[in-house]
Amino acid sequence: MDRLAYLTRRLLLVIPTFLGITVICFALTRLLPGGPVDIQLMKMRNIGGGGDQSAAQVTQVTEEYRQELNRQFGFDRPLHTQYLDWLINQRMGMRIASYDYPNRTAWQLIASRIPVSLWFGITSFVLSYLICIPLGIAKALRHRQTFDAVSSLVVFAGYAIPAFALGMVLKMLLCGTVEGLGDLFPLGGFESDFPGPVPLGTRLADRAWHMALPVACYVAGNFAVLTLIMKNSLLDQIASDYVRTVLAKGATRRRAIWGHAFRNALIPVATGFGSILGMLFAGSIIIESIFEIPGMGRLSWDALVGRDYAVFLALLALTSVMQLAGNLLSDFCYLLIDPRIHFGTS
Repeated sequence: MDRLAYLTRRLLLVIPTFLGITVICFALTRLLPGGPVDIQLMKMRNIGGGGDQSAAQVTQVTEEYRQELNRQFGFDRPLHTQYLDWLINQRMGMRIASYDYPNRTAWQLIASRIPVSLWFGITSFVLSYLICIPLGIAKALRHRQTFDAVSSLVVFAGYAIPAFALGMVLKMLLCGTVEGLGDLFPLGGFESDFPGPVPLGTRLADRAWHMALPVACYVAGNFAVLTLIMKNSLLDQIASDYVRTVLAKGATRRRAIWGHAFRNALIPVATGFGSILGMLFAGSIIIESIFEIPGMGRLSWDALVGRDYAVFLALLALTSVMQLAGNLLSDFCYLLIDPRIHFGTS
């Protein structure tokens, strides 16, 4: 019952947390200069300054135009009314038309990018855990041996290279950007432009070909951290008193590790589930820019640079929900991995 009460409290805490995030960011987009109204006024001034109008006439037109733009964007209403309309009637801004693409709503733009980010995010997530957890276990079981030292050198070398630098180097060496070097992978994009329908196997192989280098950059960022967390966690569990007690009772080392220590060693690894779930939707601005991937990262960057606050706030709301849901998932994973974990009700 205490676990159920804890998860219930965490679920209820999601509501004020989400409201706090969105209220602050919504208010900033309305109060800070440089919004869509200011951008339109700047365009108006540039047009007026290039003609024969006087400065007084330009100013008069600008003030009239400002009032019209405020009514057009709904900025003439009280701030709390705007927020409630954005949250409830506009479904967290998903129904609002983009400022840069008036014919498309924020949700239509986001929905067109979600599949791309999910492909990269899920693939990177699966590969990271499939590689790093076994590697961390192997390093713990061979602690201070040659395998541990060599693998640590490789892991830290990969971790020391920034993602953008690794992406540029891979693109230079393997994408034919430098004459005389390899031309094994495409320069960018998510998939090839096929003239017509193609078999599913061909399409999947083409996507894997395009995704190979970006996924390598995605995985490299978390590779060393996740591997060392798994290794150190397992080493701590092996050195614990309960494992020595199991060995003293006659159990084999294999049984003590896999039957007792391994499950508890997974608890710190489960901590990363929350942040990873948010990253599945957020994408990576740097990697998507280098490899020209039309994902969520580039959409959020373009919306922020272009002051397209309609799309930016919708993206913020979506990623906030995913991040908060990920935190709940981490707590739930704790319970699955070790039911002995006790959450107090006070």
